[in-house]
Amino acid sequence: MTDTPGWIPPEHAMRTTLLLLLLLPLHALAGSSAPASASPTREHLAPSGWEGSYHGLHYTPVLKIGDRVIVSGIPAIVGTTDEEKIRWAFNQLKAHLEHAGATMADVVELHSYHVANDHAQFRARVEPVLKVHREFFTDHYPAWTAVGTTALFSEGAPMEIRAEAVIGSGARPRAQIAVPAPAPAPAAP
Repeated sequence: MTDTPGWIPPEHAMRTTLLLLLLLPLHALAGSSAPASASPTREHLAPSGWEGSYHGLHYTPVLKIGDRVIVSGIPAIVGTTDEEKIRWAFNQLKAHLEHAGATMADVVELHSYHVANDHAQFRARVEPVLKVHREFFTDHYPAWTAVGTTALFSEGAPMEIRAEAVIGSGARPRAQIAVPAPAPAPAAP
């Protein structure tokens, strides 16, 4: 038997097994990336008046994971004109962020959804959003994707806005983006 390839004498097998049993817990500890206490928390938040979203519709208005804040879509529903409704939605976005300890300056990404039947109507619907957006984001703008859709959950809302922020990221923003040169004047006929 001692000539059989892979054969280990019993005394060596016993020592190898004991050594493996002793090293296994150390290997398990070394393999974990971080202690559980270092994992980010996941806080579900709802500003005053938005509690029904969590309990009734089963979605979280504001989700905070460590320094990251995700604000669910806020429909533009209060006001008589589209611009008033949109301004109300942006003010709600600001309140949602503040509820989680973030500011509008901390917003790194926006998604907006606009009710429109075609491209021309979409562009018309975006105009008052651009105006209000400029009031809330005066520099160091977030990434932004605007999407056209035929309907939103909230009837009568011309648009809905969703955001992500990183708490504190707006304190020292940097932008090194050159201002584009003016377009050349059209040639005279």
